[in-house]
Amino acid sequence: MGRASLRQRSTRLVVVVVFAGFLGIGLIADYLWASSPHFAVNSYVSNWAANDKSRANLIVPSRSANVSNPQGKAEAGVGVPERVLSATFADLPAPELKWEKMAAAPVPRLDGAAIQIKNLLYVFAGYGTIDSVHSHVDIYNFTDNNWGGRFDMPKEMAHSHLGMVTDGRYIYVVTGQYGPQCRGPTAHTFVLDTETKQWRDMPPLPVPRYAPATTLWRGRLHVMGGSKENRHTPALDHWSLAVKDGKPLEKEWKTEIPIPRGGPHRACIVVDDRLYVIGGQEGDFMAKPGSPIFKCSRRNEVVYGEVYMLDDEMKWKVLPSMPKPDSHIEFAWAIVKNSIVIAGGTTEKHPVTKKMVLVGEIFQFNLNTMKWSLVGKLPFRVKTTLVGFWKGWLYFTSGQRDKGPDDPSPKKVIGEMWRTKLKLNP
Repeated sequence: MGRASLRQRSTRLVVVVVFAGFLGIGLIADYLWASSPHFAVNSYVSNWAANDKSRANLIVPSRSANVSNPQGKAEAGVGVPERVLSATFADLPAPELKWEKMAAAPVPRLDGAAIQIKNLLYVFAGYGTIDSVHSHVDIYNFTDNNWGGRFDMPKEMAHSHLGMVTDGRYIYVVTGQYGPQCRGPTAHTFVLDTETKQWRDMPPLPVPRYAPATTLWRGRLHVMGGSKENRHTPALDHWSLAVKDGKPLEKEWKTEIPIPRGGPHRACIVVDDRLYVIGGQEGDFMAKPGSPIFKCSRRNEVVYGEVYMLDDEMKWKVLPSMPKPDSHIEFAWAIVKNSIVIAGGTTEKHPVTKKMVLVGEIFQFNLNTMKWSLVGKLPFRVKTTLVGFWKGWLYFTSGQRDKGPDDPSPKKVIGEMWRTKLKLNP
């Protein structure tokens, strides 16, 4: 009996030693792989560190936020200590920028809209929380670096997921979601005279949409894509309406060439008589069936970085894609010299947790070379930024920021305003 017990203990000891040996070999191999050239972010991260999603680490610079400034005066600050992130959270390499915190917006906003006219940034609507929405406009003056001039929106106007564009005086507002949570869209359209603060109705869109790509091009108001009435299904429709000086010249919208890929939350920009549509996603949250408050429920989303262009030939052309997929950027852009600059957004979901991953980079699309580059980092990752550019300064306000340096999933809806001096290579 004693010998049998001894043999059993010896067998267990051998098993433990062998297992420990294999474990040690595995850890050494894992370390060598993580240190090898195969573990690089320059190829980005569509592969999400494909060989080992859970254990690979990457050392990247950290960023520290500035202290709040109740007077709204500029204050500088940036930190660069190292931090260790899972490869699935890796930001793309980009220069660190010196950010200054300005006067915060009167209210926090998510999925709001913004239009810049000269030195004024008009900031519209948006969620305050998932259960509350704003129905007014706030104005930021880049000359005084202060907020003021609040006024109300029409009661029938959508509160989020708006299509919006300006001709330099009149702001055209198209469709969008009416109410909080995941309520339905409205087909109503409006025009605002920014000099008189007067609103006028326009012909309604043929069918309502969420966050369609919207712009003015060759005397016509163009509305493309977005999500259909269920908030999830991508739309390919493209309509236009002749407008001039804040007035419609037609009673009905005209059907145009469909957009190659549908979906909401894209940048839509006209430069040098060319129409660009950038980034976006297919799919979105939907109202939970039977919910009396239209409670949002998750659905599968596909984020992409594709770029399309219309020119004289009136055929969609495919241009180089963004450095990584990016959505929630419909008002996150500015024209700087002959480049399109885009700040923040959302990218592909975390492959393990399936959580939304926010973007902390600033992208430049050079219209001379038709090439993308990374020109800097935001003070934190954030989606649905509202961006302006004035006398060399890039500004952004509002949106939903990340949970912290080591967790890029969304957390707090903000109203903060930040700026940085931005210099671009020609």
